[in-house]
Amino acid sequence: MEIGTLNLVALNQLTPSTSPSDIGVAILGKQLEVSQQLEGEMIKALENSVTPHIGGNIDVSI
Repeated sequence: MEIGTLNLVALNQLTPSTSPSDIGVAILGKQLEVSQQLEGEMIKALENSVTPHIGGNIDVSI
Protein backbone atom coordinates (compact mmCIF):
# COMPACT_ATOMS: atom_id res chain seq x y z
CA MET A 1 0.00 0.00 0.00
CA GLU A 2 1.38 3.38 -0.95
CA ILE A 3 1.74 6.31 1.42
CA GLY A 4 -0.84 8.30 -0.59
CA THR A 5 -3.35 5.51 -0.10
CA LEU A 6 -2.53 5.41 3.61
CA ASN A 7 -3.23 9.14 3.84
CA LEU A 8 -6.59 8.84 2.07
CA VAL A 9 -7.69 5.88 4.19
CA ALA A 10 -6.70 7.68 7.39
CA LEU A 11 -8.36 10.94 6.32
CA ASN A 12 -11.62 9.21 5.40
CA GLN A 13 -11.98 8.08 9.02
CA LEU A 14 -11.75 11.61 10.43
CA THR A 15 -14.36 14.30 11.07
CA PRO A 16 -14.16 17.98 10.01
CA SER A 17 -13.26 19.06 13.56
CA THR A 18 -10.15 16.87 13.64
CA SER A 19 -6.89 18.57 14.57
CA PRO A 20 -3.65 18.10 12.57
CA SER A 21 -2.15 16.02 15.38
CA ASP A 22 -5.14 13.65 15.20
CA ILE A 23 -4.53 13.28 11.47
CA GLY A 24 -0.89 12.40 12.12
CA VAL A 25 -1.88 9.86 14.74
CA ALA A 26 -4.39 8.28 12.38
CA ILE A 27 -1.82 8.01 9.60
CA LEU A 28 0.78 6.52 11.93
CA GLY A 29 -1.79 4.03 13.24
CA LYS A 30 -2.58 2.89 9.73
CA GLN A 31 1.12 2.63 8.91
CA LEU A 32 1.62 0.45 12.00
CA GLU A 33 -1.15 -1.90 10.83
CA VAL A 34 0.43 -2.22 7.39
CA SER A 35 3.88 -2.79 8.91
CA GLN A 36 2.56 -5.57 11.12
CA GLN A 37 0.92 -7.26 8.12
CA LEU A 38 4.15 -7.07 6.14
CA GLU A 39 6.07 -8.45 9.12
CA GLY A 40 3.79 -11.49 9.24
CA GLU A 41 4.20 -12.06 5.52
CA MET A 42 7.99 -11.75 5.79
CA ILE A 43 8.12 -14.30 8.61
CA LYS A 44 6.02 -16.74 6.57
CA ALA A 45 8.30 -16.28 3.55
CA LEU A 46 11.40 -16.90 5.66
CA GLU A 47 9.86 -20.01 7.24
CA ASN A 48 9.03 -21.38 3.80
CA SER A 49 12.55 -20.74 2.52
CA VAL A 50 14.24 -22.85 5.21
CA THR A 51 15.45 -26.25 4.02
CA PRO A 52 17.10 -27.95 7.00
CA HIS A 53 18.12 -31.08 5.08
CA ILE A 54 20.43 -29.17 2.70
CA GLY A 55 24.01 -28.94 3.91
CA GLY A 56 23.52 -31.32 6.81
CA ASN A 57 25.47 -34.17 5.23
CA ILE A 58 28.77 -34.24 3.39
CA ASP A 59 29.45 -37.05 0.94
CA VAL A 60 33.17 -37.59 0.50
CA SER A 61 34.61 -40.10 -1.95
CA ILE A 62 38.26 -40.65 -2.82
